[in-house]
Amino acid sequence: MTLSAVNPGDRLAGFDFEAHNAEVREMWAAYRDGQPTRTPIIVGTTTRFFMANPAANPERLTFRTYTEDPDVMFDAQLRFARWRGFNILQDAELGLGLPERWQVSVDFQNYWEPAWFGCPVEYLDGEVPDTRQAFEAAPERVMQNGLPEPFGGIMARGLEYHERFVERAASEEYLDRPIEVLPPWYGVGYNGPMTVACALFGPTWVCEAMALERERLQTLLTFITEATISRMTAWRTRCGVPIPEVNGGGMDDSIAMISVPMLKRHILPHLKRIYEVFTTGRRAIHCCGDATRHFPTLQRELGIQSYDTGFPVDFAWLREQLGPDAEIQGGPHVELVRSGTPEEIYGETVRILQTGILSGGRFTLREGNNLGPGTPLENTEAMYRAGRDHGYRREAQ
Repeated sequence: MTLSAVNPGDRLAGFDFEAHNAEVREMWAAYRDGQPTRTPIIVGTTTRFFMANPAANPERLTFRTYTEDPDVMFDAQLRFARWRGFNILQDAELGLGLPERWQVSVDFQNYWEPAWFGCPVEYLDGEVPDTRQAFEAAPERVMQNGLPEPFGGIMARGLEYHERFVERAASEEYLDRPIEVLPPWYGVGYNGPMTVACALFGPTWVCEAMALERERLQTLLTFITEATISRMTAWRTRCGVPIPEVNGGGMDDSIAMISVPMLKRHILPHLKRIYEVFTTGRRAIHCCGDATRHFPTLQRELGIQSYDTGFPVDFAWLREQLGPDAEIQGGPHVELVRSGTPEEIYGETVRILQTGILSGGRFTLREGNNLGPGTPLENTEAMYRAGRDHGYRREAQ
């Protein structure tokens, strides 16, 4: 480890990174081999968390500045990665981040997909950028020019940024380590057909159309799905991501708003189409919010076996429904982690771990879901301690 990488103000200054990293590598290897020694513990952080954290962002960098300059974005991601590796205790390689290289990727948050379809991007004070619904009054207008170009609109800007990242990574190092540019999620991933439809047309219109204008909605959802497949195919081809890949998946957060029958009738066929094109092996999905009622259906109908949950979650019910072979990520409510005491978070984490969620060993403990700005790190460390103390299956003890 390069000593200059450690700052005196780092929370983990003086931490035994070598011992921690060796244990973490062994723990993850056992988990991947199907013989977990304990539940892995991670902490989900996005750019929003770092932007709002004065320790990680002393320059008070804003999303507007970060988003509109690829060099600012590139440099900020490296600084945030260094700060995370020396301040946030979790089951990851700490110290210099990754054992061999830093990873960066062009970051357009979750506004990129509706922006690609034509919604204007807005910068909001103290928040992530978002888009304004542009097609609520006339939904079919989104289709008037045909499928959007995979490298057009905001994707053209994304390609320019990606190429700049690749150029810099080829000629630079950060703290004596090489830099790897990952394929951008805005190109190779997706937010989900219902989530995109809600961003384009508004959730009220989408939900009313499910009841009153099913064929009209299906035409629009089919258009969104085919555009998604076209974009992902082009970007994955350009970035060298296999089509299909063995393991993979996406998300559709907005399904939390609808019932299981509505999911099956309106959304499932489109999710199925995307999974069939891009995934041949173990399928995954991320769903924020109260979406766990859909998981048994997604398992039966789509063969999804890996679930990143939000809140609220009945972990005992979920494990019973999905079985011991399903991978589940989740943990204490994100607001509890932000505003509770370490004692409260420790206790809630222990309660979750004792629900039976550890049956089968395929559980990863994390906040549910995504660390809120202003979360004290002593709270995430309380969750980590509880996981270390109680994250063992009885049969493994």
